[in-house]
Amino acid sequence: MEAEVKTNVIKRNGEEVTFDISKISNAIRAANKEVEHIHQLNEYQIEAVAEKIARRVTDYTHAVNVEDIQDMVETGIMEMRGYEVAQKYVRYRYKRELARKSNTTDNGILSLIDQANEEVKQENSNKNPVINSTQRDYMAGEVSRDLTKRVLLPEDIVRAHEEGIIHFHDSDYFAQKEHNCDLINLEDMLQNGTVISETMIEKPHSFFTACNVTTQIVAQVASNQYGGQSFSLAHLAPFVDISRQKIRKSVIEEREACGEPLDEAIINKVTERRLAEEIRSGIQTIQYQLITLMTCNGQAPFVTMFMYLDEVPEGQTRDDLAAIIREVLVQRMQGVKNEKGVWITPAFPKLIYVLDEDNIHEDSKYWDLTQLAAKCTAKRMVPDYISAKVQRKLKKGSVYTCMGCRSFLTVEETQKNPDGSYKFYGRFNQGVVTINLVDVALSSAKDMDAFWKILDERLELCHRALRCRHERLKGTVSDVAPILWQYGALARLKKGQKIDELLYNGYSTISLGYAGLYEMCKYMTGRSHTDPEAKDFALAVMQRLNDKCAEWRAAENISYSVYGTPLESTTYKFAKCLQKRFGIVPGVTDKNYITNSYHVHVSEKIDAFSKLKFEADFQKLSPGGAISYIEVPDMQNNIPAVLSVMKFIYENIMYAELNTKSDYCEVCGYDGEIQIVENESGKLIWKCPNCGNTDQDKMSVARRTCGYIGTQFWNQGRTQEIKDRVLHL
Repeated sequence: MEAEVKTNVIKRNGEEVTFDISKISNAIRAANKEVEHIHQLNEYQIEAVAEKIARRVTDYTHAVNVEDIQDMVETGIMEMRGYEVAQKYVRYRYKRELARKSNTTDNGILSLIDQANEEVKQENSNKNPVINSTQRDYMAGEVSRDLTKRVLLPEDIVRAHEEGIIHFHDSDYFAQKEHNCDLINLEDMLQNGTVISETMIEKPHSFFTACNVTTQIVAQVASNQYGGQSFSLAHLAPFVDISRQKIRKSVIEEREACGEPLDEAIINKVTERRLAEEIRSGIQTIQYQLITLMTCNGQAPFVTMFMYLDEVPEGQTRDDLAAIIREVLVQRMQGVKNEKGVWITPAFPKLIYVLDEDNIHEDSKYWDLTQLAAKCTAKRMVPDYISAKVQRKLKKGSVYTCMGCRSFLTVEETQKNPDGSYKFYGRFNQGVVTINLVDVALSSAKDMDAFWKILDERLELCHRALRCRHERLKGTVSDVAPILWQYGALARLKKGQKIDELLYNGYSTISLGYAGLYEMCKYMTGRSHTDPEAKDFALAVMQRLNDKCAEWRAAENISYSVYGTPLESTTYKFAKCLQKRFGIVPGVTDKNYITNSYHVHVSEKIDAFSKLKFEADFQKLSPGGAISYIEVPDMQNNIPAVLSVMKFIYENIMYAELNTKSDYCEVCGYDGEIQIVENESGKLIWKCPNCGNTDQDKMSVARRTCGYIGTQFWNQGRTQEIKDRVLHL
């Protein structure tokens, strides 16, 4: 009788399927037929081999790779003394391997079209893998990956990436000479004009036009890079007064034409009413266009809007910026209507609101804005918060936004604006390579001397991989992306000019990512890094990463920086690779995910304020970017609690967010939290607690996963991580 096996098998194309014992038996029978009768195994022997493998597979607590099963088949046949059969099986396996190597790209693309590749299909929680534009991007990505592995990267780096020792990010874009993320210099483009699709765009003559141009710039930038981008609403603020003067002139002309008295109070009142309507229309243009636009990579632009009052001079311009921010928050609280006409939470634009002295206290001038931000966070999960007070301490007095979700530029003495302030807008990131700290720990077998030695070796591997990213961008001519390199988004180089000068001297950064600090500590010390006895070790590891970046930077004049990697699908990949290399280690590899960067483990019970205070020490050691979060219940009826968290952020940590839930079931209209449950085969699925609906196409689920909101569901590893989260408030 065949054993009932529920363990899953990971196929070579990334698809995860249920183990099927008949495939073992059939493979042995096929090899068996190829040898003379005298050397063949009998049916009982074939079944015995298959049964033994089934029992071994059942003992696994995680999905088994198909290569592991094939190794078991070879061993099983040999144990039955079926040497000739084993020889035929090995030869068949070798031929299949050669065929696959010559055809990996074809198979990868076909698995995408057939919706079978789970790894790629759920790689990005904001890309719908069904639609043509996404599939087209993924197909191009498969070609890029293939070229990257076979031609563009050294073999040892490819092998380390595939084994989960490091992660070479965005290999699906590496063949093209594209960079990661940036802060677009919207001020330069709006004030001095730009060119979009060979069309001259002059300085806008109204706030509404400036908003329209901004959406076009964002779309063009998104189509010429693969990472996130940010722009500041402060760069739009001056256009409010341009519209004010234009409207005022029109109001006066209308009143003169109608013979109305030119009463100053009436003129001002009518002007401000019409101006408020223009601000509303302009912000609606930005929010709706950015949500509905689809760039060439099959998703809405990954864009962040930065809201910092003190970025503009005090007085009318700052009040105008406050009016813009207020409108952004009001419209985001409302949300957007989905195809069923239901108001839901959009993923983008991401919003960041800066907390400072003029908005953080009850008697601050802009306290009402902060209250509105708190209400918006409670309902729609944004904005996130930057503490101007803490950032000034960490960033040489500067306050500025990240590039997308968390990647921060470094403060550079070599990069300053004409007024002497540090330059940030127009700068960018060259790319990321992440070290798997859990693998370093497990490879050391708890020998601390071995740990530090292996860490240095792996860091050097990351260094060489990062140099590959850097060298790939060198020699790129500005013509490949005029909006970026020629027309102001990042620079104003001449046609035919290479971007090389922007890769050195601090203009751009390149990021050493890290993952699994918690699991690393757990294995090496037996404790979480929140334990005082383990915290110093965790901080020492973080310091080593920073020391290495400083060493490379001094030698090469390239701005290496430590980056708290936002693992999305990679959290699952790393976990699976660790299980394959080291088996199940309790508390370390016994889940289908590993922890993002320095974060406290999602299941660890810790209150919100302790978590933020603890993680602040680690955020300091991630100058290239990091974000902390707390998990909270529905806070819409407890805004004072949200405000108390915001005040704590202001005093204690540079960059943080509140994770709440924002779901909707289309079957029954339930708008509470959609739950994660196990189905009969052990797979994690989403289920409406009100009506039992499990059809993902008939529900809207929004969760923060990596510093930004995801709305397209996630792989099994990330889904388990979401399920395991505990509340901090």
